[in-house]
Amino acid sequence: MEIMYNSTRSKDKKVTASQAILKGLSDEGGLFVPEQIPALDRSLTELKDMTYPQVAYEVMKLYLTDFTEAELKDCILKAYDDKFDTAEIAPMREADGAYYLELFHGATIAFKDMALSILPHLLTTAARKNHVTGEIVILTATSGDTGKAALSGFADIEGTRIIVFYPKNGVSPIQEKQMVTQKGKNTYVVGIHGNFDDAQTGVKNIFGDGELAAEMKEKGFQFSSANSINIGRLVPQIVYYVYAYAQLLKKECIKDGEKINVVVPTGNFGNILAAFYAKQMGLPINKLICASNENKVLYDFFRSGTYDRNREFVLTSSPSMDILISSNLERLIYLIAENDAEKNRELMASLTGSGSYTITEAMKERLSDFYGNYASEEETASAIRSLYDRTGYIIDTHTAVASSVYGKYRQETMDERPAVIVSTASPYKFTRSVMNAIGQNDSTEDDFVLAEALSGLSGVKIPAAVEEIRTAPVLHDCICEKDEMKQTVRKILGF
Repeated sequence: MEIMYNSTRSKDKKVTASQAILKGLSDEGGLFVPEQIPALDRSLTELKDMTYPQVAYEVMKLYLTDFTEAELKDCILKAYDDKFDTAEIAPMREADGAYYLELFHGATIAFKDMALSILPHLLTTAARKNHVTGEIVILTATSGDTGKAALSGFADIEGTRIIVFYPKNGVSPIQEKQMVTQKGKNTYVVGIHGNFDDAQTGVKNIFGDGELAAEMKEKGFQFSSANSINIGRLVPQIVYYVYAYAQLLKKECIKDGEKINVVVPTGNFGNILAAFYAKQMGLPINKLICASNENKVLYDFFRSGTYDRNREFVLTSSPSMDILISSNLERLIYLIAENDAEKNRELMASLTGSGSYTITEAMKERLSDFYGNYASEEETASAIRSLYDRTGYIIDTHTAVASSVYGKYRQETMDERPAVIVSTASPYKFTRSVMNAIGQNDSTEDDFVLAEALSGLSGVKIPAAVEEIRTAPVLHDCICEKDEMKQTVRKILGF
């Protein structure tokens, strides 16, 4: 069965999977969604004996229906290879009554590697399928992790250039060093004076600029995105939820069909939306637990039905979640509005105009799959410290937000079902915050010295991703104001 893709803001727009991946964002600003969510066509008992690449194929073939079997398997095999430092690709660690799904064993030690290892291959395959002859310009905003993972994935990929915008003072030192030392003749990194929402809004505005698009086409370029607004990012993320459940089944931690809870540290809403899609496909998930940091716009939304970005932007120790406009939430809004593009467009216009919108009671009732809560900075540090004290296992700040919120969920609901906590980044990416939480930080030491101390405490070798940037030269030093992003893109492209 062929799955076509609709725009969340136009009932008339319908494209193939490869076209949706190529475009990234629909012309009127909508996000592409599958016209229906397919059901798993392999049993969980079959899936439990498969490798990660094999599960990836079984899931992704259901969404990317205009890719041939050979094309899709080629993309998967190129993506999930020895760039990951564990054979399982996404191993699980049991600690203190929960299963931590470690998604940080790729080249940039963050969960974004899981999708951004395959997106460049999906994109270049999609370009061939659609007879694209011009150069594809990947335009991306990052709150810290997407940037490096996208740069790493697209570096020196023929027929592409990649431009990443990040908030100059809104990422960790390790995150920034990873980006600004990135090699590749087609890579460009730009710090902006502003926050992630400013970067994301600027990128969306550039995508929606018809005059620039026409000029790009004339000069042989076209934009696409590596952000999770691209359906080619979202579909690969569904895979690891299916794989995690299958592995729990294989290890006899659960019985076939037993429901689990999934806890996701959430910023732009793509990762937890992928879990929601997995549930809609038939994966036995009970609650999708949405964990926010002090930028708790999603927590407030799930409690009240009102999404309101009109609040102070807080810089926290979990910077990849420092977001007030969760772009992927639009896909969920479209679904709970029963695929009503006009209603969704009206709500998104309200968000752009007044900074807020309120969903109907009927829509709110369709959010019963979700539970939302948040962790303060103190609670985040406490979660790291207490887990380490009890088990010796060390988690990063984003995972700690999820761990803290999971504790609140259990206390509120007394729900003791097995839970998978999504561990989105290595603690080595946020060394100073992690060591502060454990109480092992000398403020005079740099992050690389602290990494050595962390290795001694955890017994985990410092990842190659950290070692390789320790002495790497800075190759990108471009900085611009948030309202100069379009001009910066034009300058980079030479017009």
